[in-house]
Amino acid sequence: MKLLAVRRLLRIQRVVIRYQLDELLLELPLPFWLRALSWLLPWRWLPRRSLALSRGARLRLALEDLGPIFIKFGQLLSTRRDLLPPDIADELARLQDQVPPFPEDQAIALIERQLGAPVSQLFARFDSQPLASASVAQVHAAQLKSGEEVVVKVVRPGLKPVIRQDLAWLFLLARIAERASADARRLRPVEVVSDYEKTIFDELDLLREAANASQLRRNFEGSPLLYVPQVYWDLCRHQVLVMERIYGVPVTDLVTLADQRTDMKLLAERGVEIFFTQVFRDSFFHADMHPGNIFVSTRTPWSPQYIAIDCGIIGSLTDEDQDYLARNLIAFFKRDYRKVAQLHIDSGWVPADTKVNEFEAAIRTVCEPIFEKPLKDISFGQLLLRLFQTARRFNMEVQPQLVLLQKTLLNIEGLGRQLYPDLDLWSTAQPFLERWMRERVSPLHLLRNLQQQAEQVPHLSQIARDALERLQRPEPPRESDARDQWPLRLLGAALIAAGAVQGLAPLLATWPAWLMVGGGLYLVLRR
Repeated sequence: MKLLAVRRLLRIQRVVIRYQLDELLLELPLPFWLRALSWLLPWRWLPRRSLALSRGARLRLALEDLGPIFIKFGQLLSTRRDLLPPDIADELARLQDQVPPFPEDQAIALIERQLGAPVSQLFARFDSQPLASASVAQVHAAQLKSGEEVVVKVVRPGLKPVIRQDLAWLFLLARIAERASADARRLRPVEVVSDYEKTIFDELDLLREAANASQLRRNFEGSPLLYVPQVYWDLCRHQVLVMERIYGVPVTDLVTLADQRTDMKLLAERGVEIFFTQVFRDSFFHADMHPGNIFVSTRTPWSPQYIAIDCGIIGSLTDEDQDYLARNLIAFFKRDYRKVAQLHIDSGWVPADTKVNEFEAAIRTVCEPIFEKPLKDISFGQLLLRLFQTARRFNMEVQPQLVLLQKTLLNIEGLGRQLYPDLDLWSTAQPFLERWMRERVSPLHLLRNLQQQAEQVPHLSQIARDALERLQRPEPPRESDARDQWPLRLLGAALIAAGAVQGLAPLLATWPAWLMVGGGLYLVLRR
C-alpha cells in the first residue's frame, strides 16, 4: 500500500509539472513563506516551455491524464459552480466519461466470482465487447435464458486501493490549500473532497444503484413522462448489476429526433415536469441527469417519453426544504425579495441574526438585472446559483441537498433549451409549483398529516411511559462502583505508608505524617 501511495504521488507530480499546475497555485495570494518555499522545487529551476492553454484547460487535461478517479473528481467539481470561477467550471464540465475499457477476461472473471457461476450458465448470450466504458464501471450486452435482452454493469477491478490513495493525497492537498490561502478556504476544498469520497464509494456499490433505480421506476410506473429499466435482482451483487436493455435515441441526437418527428416543445416541457415531479412530489430525484444518461423512446414521438439510466446518484429534500424552496421560487418571480430573504432566515440556511434588510438589498442587486430579460431568457439554474453565491456572503452554509438540486436543474434546463430554444421554464414550472403549494394546504393533505401524527401517538406514549418508569425506579448500585474506587484506595494506602515512613511520634512537628495517614485511612475505608 505504501509503494502504491508513492507511485501515485510520483505520477501526480509528473502531471503537475507537465501542465504547470504549480503556476496556478502561485497565482493565489499565498503567504510569503509558502511562496518562498515553492522556489525550492527543483523543476522550477529548469527551462519549461510555455503552455498556450487557459488555466481551466490545463486543469482539465491534467485530470484526464491522471485517470478515471481524477476524471470523476473533475466531473463532480464542475457541478460546484458556487465554489469555482466560471472559466474553470466550464472547462471541467467538458470532461468526458468515456475511458478505455478494462480487459474482457477481467470483467468475465469478476462477474462469475460475484454470481457464483460461469457466464455461459447465467446467460444465453454474453457479449464480451463492452457497450460502453465509464470511470468506475463498464457495460456489456447479454441475453437471459428466458429471452430478455439485458445489460450487465460491472465495476472496474482493483479500484478501491487506488481510490483510497488518491483520496488521501487529495485530502492532503486540500488541507494545505486551506491553511495557505484565504481564497482556498472560501472554496472549502476539504469539504469538496469529502463530498467526492462519499459519492465515489456510493457509486462503487451497484446494489445501491439498483435500489435507486427500482424506487424511481416505481415512482413513475405507467407514466408517459419517464421510463426506468427493470432491475433483475437475482443477478445483482455489490459489483454487478443486471437490468433491462433499453433502445432509445440519445437525447442529444437532435437529427434523429427530428427525423422521427418528435414534438420537441413537448419533449422539453416534459423534462421540466419530470424534474419538478421528482423534487416536489417524490422528494427523490435523479441527480446525474447529464445527456449520456438520458434517452428518448422511439415508440410515440408525438408524445415523447424519456428513458433514464444510471441511478447511482440520487438526491432528496426534507418537507421543510421542499416547502421553503417552492415558496422561494414563487417569491422570486414575483420579485418579493423581502420574502426571499426572510425565507432563507426561517429555513436556517443563513444565520438567524442576519439583517433582513441588508440581505434583501443584496438579493435585489443580483436579481433585478436578470428580470429585465423576457422570462423565457431567464436561466432558473443560474438564478439559484447567483442566489447561493450572494447568500454565502451572509455566512450561508453549503447545503449538500441544494447543491445536488442546483446541479440537476442546470442540467435539465440546459438540455431543455437545447431541445427547444424558446422554452419558457417559468411558464412550465409555475403551474406545477402553485398546484403543489395548494395541495400542501388542502384539507386532504392536512388530514393525511394528522393521520400520520396520530399513528405516532402509541409510540410516543410508550417512550414517555418508559421514561417515567426509569425516573421512579431507584437506581441500583453499579457493579463497577467497587472497581471504580481502587485508584483512590491505592492512593490512600500510599499516603498511609508515606506517613508511617516519616514517623508517627506524638509531636507537633510530625503533623504532616498524621495528616497523610488520616487522609489515607479515609480514602481506603470510604464507600
